[in-house]
Amino acid sequence: MESYPGAASLVERKFHVLVGVTGSVAALKLPFLVSKLLDIPGLEVTVVTTERAKHFYNPQDIPVTLYSDSDEWEMWKHRSDPVLHIDLRRWADLMLVAPLDANTLGKVASGICDNLLTCVIRAWDRSKPLLFCPAMNTVMWEHPLTAQQVDQLKAFGYVEIPCVDKKLVCGDQGLGAMAEVETIVDKVKEVLSQHSGVQQS
Repeated sequence: MESYPGAASLVERKFHVLVGVTGSVAALKLPFLVSKLLDIPGLEVTVVTTERAKHFYNPQDIPVTLYSDSDEWEMWKHRSDPVLHIDLRRWADLMLVAPLDANTLGKVASGICDNLLTCVIRAWDRSKPLLFCPAMNTVMWEHPLTAQQVDQLKAFGYVEIPCVDKKLVCGDQGLGAMAEVETIVDKVKEVLSQHSGVQQS
């Protein structure tokens, strides 16, 4: 089959995954999640973190570019400067918010965009996949607002990777824990398989 100009660059271009991480204890799993995503051939990963999420992991354990609120404000000084949340939205082929805490869930459901991560989500191109992994205490999960807000995100076209039932860090037993990393990575692979040109091993 005869190749056409630009064919090689199309094949070589990596699939861009933007991982958003929020201030749930499940953010402890970020280094493991990123390393498992990087095991997928043809994937490039960048992370956007909230300030509270930084409490749960060491940035030195994240082997990819990590952006937070200060990066957006430091980049923009003049009218022609880049707007980071728009540039990240353009760069990404898929967004994965893992974990999505109760606070950020409420913000996204009601359109609040007061940090870099929520600005990216508010500016998200809804023709691209956005996966979210709720994580919170069982009592917070069972609050009636939570179901409403999760349904609102689904109405936007976002895909829930449901939380699981286990003994939480706080000691409570029940629903609210973030899905297992393997489950999340499998869902990303499933989405990737629907995009031609991305090779799976």
